[in-house]
Amino acid sequence: MAINKVHVRKKDTVVVISGKDKGKVGEVLAVYPKKDKVLVKDVNVVTKHQKPNKQNMQGGLIHKEAPIYSSKVMLYCDKCKVATRISHKVLDDGTKVRVCKKCGETF
Repeated sequence: MAINKVHVRKKDTVVVISGKDKGKVGEVLAVYPKKDKVLVKDVNVVTKHQKPNKQNMQGGLIHKEAPIYSSKVMLYCDKCKVATRISHKVLDDGTKVRVCKKCGETF
């Protein structure tokens, strides 16, 4: 079984393009290539019943982010202020960088 390639990386800014959180902009906290999912800050917040433990003596209901499919997010360009696709460009020193398709800004 091959591991899927995910088009976003940790600490990228993304915008949700479909689902209940459509239009929300957030930072990618974690990427799960085997599941083809990403964890985005303040997106897909779920309520979880937590038993009391040493970290959380009180217990009760906690709110936390749940992973969403990577196909539901697009990279967000801070210069354009819009969701964009990326292209790759090789610089003079041989390094490969990701570039915004709309404005040419590097990520």
